[in-house]
Amino acid sequence: MSRMSELAGWILFLLIIILIYGGMHLYVFNKVQAAFRLSARSSAAAAVFMTVMVFSVIIGHLVERMGSNLFASLVLHISYIWLGLIFLFFMSALVIDVYRLSVYASGALTRQNFSAAMPSPMLSFFLPLMLAIVLNIYGYFEAKNIRTKEIVIKTSKLPKESNKIRIVQVSDIHLGVMVSKKRLRRIIEMVKKTKPDILVSTGDLVDSSSHNIGHFVKPLSLIDAKYGKFAVTGNHEFYTGLNQALEFTQDVGFTVLRGEGVTVAGVINIAGVDDPTAKRFGGITGKGEVELLSELPSEHFTVLLKHMPVVNNKAINVFDLQLSGHAHGGQIFPFSLLTRLVFITDHGLLSLSKHSRIYVSRGTGVWGPPIRVMAPPEITVIDLVHKGE
Repeated sequence: MSRMSELAGWILFLLIIILIYGGMHLYVFNKVQAAFRLSARSSAAAAVFMTVMVFSVIIGHLVERMGSNLFASLVLHISYIWLGLIFLFFMSALVIDVYRLSVYASGALTRQNFSAAMPSPMLSFFLPLMLAIVLNIYGYFEAKNIRTKEIVIKTSKLPKESNKIRIVQVSDIHLGVMVSKKRLRRIIEMVKKTKPDILVSTGDLVDSSSHNIGHFVKPLSLIDAKYGKFAVTGNHEFYTGLNQALEFTQDVGFTVLRGEGVTVAGVINIAGVDDPTAKRFGGITGKGEVELLSELPSEHFTVLLKHMPVVNNKAINVFDLQLSGHAHGGQIFPFSLLTRLVFITDHGLLSLSKHSRIYVSRGTGVWGPPIRVMAPPEITVIDLVHKGE
């Protein structure tokens, strides 16, 4: 793909996002107008504010790329908190409007007056506003409440003498100006307590330029894993600058697997592939998924690290466990309804066949709004134990 076509693709993508986000703001603006009957001057002021907020996230990331961490952090926090608030308001108000439409339709069909059941424009504004505020407050604390998810998988491919192999998965931490040192310190402490034999990161470890996250290198590099630390690229590694992202990931002690596989401790295969986003940034590195897996010793338990929870049907039964992330479990309900439609699963363990499973992490961090609603963050502990024939 040429630079020009790649740039055109990004511009089109950005325009679509702006149109969708701008449409949400226009909907909210109309709700404000209906509730308060704004004067011409107040309407103009509200319109200017809404327009600025539509572009505020883009402005924040531009400031971040310029290296002004403190100002970028302030702008992005305000922008993403607003995004979460307006998304939840929009979805709540939409439900009320569907109800209003059904009341109107019922009255028209039955030729009866149901106006008493129709909420006023003021109520139609304040009810979703209060719900959005409550859910944002709840979601803020939910996002801080990182949980340890424990899974036990029995396999005959693990030798008896190995007792068990503990794999600890982190995913979608999104290190950047939105992530505090306190939050990262909590993640590190929780991972250390699990005492991993193998630590894996299934993509989107970073979400910022290296000059914004250099202070995270030392604390992350102190996490030890008996048989090593392995990572794969997510889409955000490409968005933020692949070379810098790879350098950071390697500096903190991860071996980045890009179409590569290794046999660890003589008992388990770890393979990893690039996120499909690589196709837009110069192409996927390394071997194809099926070829890569087929070349690994089949007598060993094989773990495939793959950022997106998408399964290659030709690879089923060639790997034993696919570990993925990306979907965040939807992060903010009702967005989870969409992720469940798009992916085979947006969180949890799913059997694909007698020999293959996929586990999708809800993610250890957040992207965008610093909130989670009905999708708590997690660190996943997977214990592989011997199962007799």
